[in-house]
Amino acid sequence: MKTAVVIPARYASTRFPGKPLALIKGKPLILRVLERVSVCKSVDAIAVATDDKRIYDAVKKMKYGVFMTPKSCKSGADRTAFTAKKYLKDYGVFINVQGDEPLIDPSLIDKLSKELQKDAELECVTAAYPIKHAEDAKNPNIVKVIFDKNGYAVYFSRSLIPYNRDNAKVKYYKHIGIYGYKRDFLLQFAASETSVLERAENLEQLRAIENGHKIKIIVSKKDSIGVDIPSDAKKAAQLIGRL
Repeated sequence: MKTAVVIPARYASTRFPGKPLALIKGKPLILRVLERVSVCKSVDAIAVATDDKRIYDAVKKMKYGVFMTPKSCKSGADRTAFTAKKYLKDYGVFINVQGDEPLIDPSLIDKLSKELQKDAELECVTAAYPIKHAEDAKNPNIVKVIFDKNGYAVYFSRSLIPYNRDNAKVKYYKHIGIYGYKRDFLLQFAASETSVLERAENLEQLRAIENGHKIKIIVSKKDSIGVDIPSDAKKAAQLIGRL
């Protein structure tokens, strides 16, 4: 199966309008993400999926693949599924990389792709990173995940999970918002209705769990910093300077 990386990007971010084109050390954020992804060794195609002509034109000018998707696509998974169905019909594995992660680890993308390639039964895979600071585990803006001994997700939450009642020795994991999908699962998932847990937490991956699907968790050796608000762009610029 061929692997495609799709990077959903929209201009109308509520907290950071025009975010994909915001400059990070002189380069648009979306270009920073594309440069990281282009280092991957197990990827056959890379494309941005956007509903905005400004982003489309900017990516085209940078000579990377880009596709227009409808504004009706509500999520990154929807945009990736539309791209898979209309444009990338002969690809069997899709890696959804968020367009605001300029520090995404290329080797992590390769790991997700290889995991899907080697396991015929696996439908979906994502990533996590150990939380180092107690305050991060309590931060609702940092999504946490718990997984079983076989590495499959049990639950994702904005709340502190697990709740450590008796001060047991437990590890907390931050969810990294990168997903790998088999083609059939991606199209089925995007066509399904939102679930109760998904609406409660505003986390679309809970729809898969609530419908009985398994999500494999790959524990990353490196953290990934997303750019959600303008001040995050400054932090990302500082970290890029250290690479």
